Amino acid sequence: MIKVLIVDDSAVVRQVLTGLLDGVSGIKIIGAAPDPIFAMKKMESEWPDVIVLDIEMPRMDGVTFLKKLMSERPTPVVICSTLTEKGAEVTMQAMSAGAVDIITKPKVNLRNFLQESKATIIDVIKAAAGSRPRIIKSSTASASPVAASANSLFGVSPPKPMVQTTDRVIVIGTSTGGTQALEYLFTQLPRTAPPIVVVQHMPEHFTAAFAKRLDGICQVTVKEAAHNDRVLPGMVLIAPGGKHMLLQRSGAQYQVEIKDGPLISRHRPSVDVLFRSSAQSAGANAVGIILTGMGDDGAHGMKEMHDAGALTIAQDETSCVVYGMPKEAVKLGAVDGILPLSAIPQLIMQAPTRALFKKA
Repeated sequence: MIKVLIVDDSAVVRQVLTGLLDGVSGIKIIGAAPDPIFAMKKMESEWPDVIVLDIEMPRMDGVTFLKKLMSERPTPVVICSTLTEKGAEVTMQAMSAGAVDIITKPKVNLRNFLQESKATIIDVIKAAAGSRPRIIKSSTASASPVAASANSLFGVSPPKPMVQTTDRVIVIGTSTGGTQALEYLFTQLPRTAPPIVVVQHMPEHFTAAFAKRLDGICQVTVKEAAHNDRVLPGMVLIAPGGKHMLLQRSGAQYQVEIKDGPLISRHRPSVDVLFRSSAQSAGANAVGIILTGMGDDGAHGMKEMHDAGALTIAQDETSCVVYGMPKEAVKLGAVDGILPLSAIPQLIMQAPTRALFKKA
């Protein structure tokens, strides 16, 4: 039984979420509090398995409470955030502080929106209950332990700077826990990193704030992808929330196609869509990396990349917040190697072929 505590200053949110989740098999609402101070009093008698947490509240804001929680007793936290630019920016601070996922809420028609999102909310809470929240320390400089870890895995010397070419492209897919994982990866990369395209499951409006935050702390350039953006060395393109992103070949260069479409593998953007387009457009010139996340999005697309000759890598279970997507890719036989998160920045800079990886 997953014990859930709802912390939100909106009486409507507390009432609707309690009503939606009450009686759901495997979930038990143990309380609802209007702010973190009341929440902490409730938690003295019964500790929740998952906390659904608002950001803007009286007496103590959600980010402050989250940081306190993660430093004293890490607990899975799902952020309940408004669909606004300000809400997205503050939510990114919360995700960096250790929250594992996001539930969105509009400022109008709140009750109907939450009721229509019931299945998604239940999935997010169940995934959060099985997660292992943590703070992943990042740095703008490549740390020697990262290089040492990777060198011991691959049996090769530290990488030379990448040749300025778009022949090789790194494609990454992730979901729950991915915001912290991507922040760690990209803050380890120099400006000479190969081109990178990413699908991170995230609601519309939030990907722009996420990209902006990363761009401010990374040496590589990070931006929310736009239709026909060139895929260039030293740049990371993140698929916009609510849109699919495909990798396309344009002469000697790569570019991305941003398009509408149905949910694929229950998501939009979908990792499967990106990976399948990479298999068709880049073949063996692509390196596919699947990171922490719930479900199986990306597993079949990674198999297509693998069959097209691409090197395919999955994050290992120990370093994942949720070992779902990587696990499914491994089960399909789509993965050439399984690595801890700490070894993946060096892998990106090595951009090894499948033969070099197997040799190591």
